[in-house]
Amino acid sequence: MITIYHNPRCSKSRAACDLIASTYNTANEPTEVVEYLKQPLTVAQLKQLNAQLGCPVRDMIRDTEAEYKELQLSDATLSDAQLYEALAKHPILLQRPIVARDGRAVIGRPPENVGALFE
Repeated sequence: MITIYHNPRCSKSRAACDLIASTYNTANEPTEVVEYLKQPLTVAQLKQLNAQLGCPVRDMIRDTEAEYKELQLSDATLSDAQLYEALAKHPILLQRPIVARDGRAVIGRPPENVGALFE
């Protein structure tokens, strides 16, 4: 199963979806597209996704969004729990796209990063 955490308004997210459909998913694996702005992830789901990414929680956060500044998320003293809560309450902050497959995940910036899941 391939899961794509997708924002249809994002060109990088659309490009990653296109690459998966046209190039990487040659075996026609089932694909689930999660529009995370419509279906926000819970803290538990975010933790699981972060474990699959294998990166600091901060790497999952878009620091270019207005909410990032408003919530003062640049504060290095914030705990992972606080960062997960911010992501759960403000899904616009989640990096996009994130693609998960076989227990691993990557951030699709640039979209070609998703190819690592198919090697």
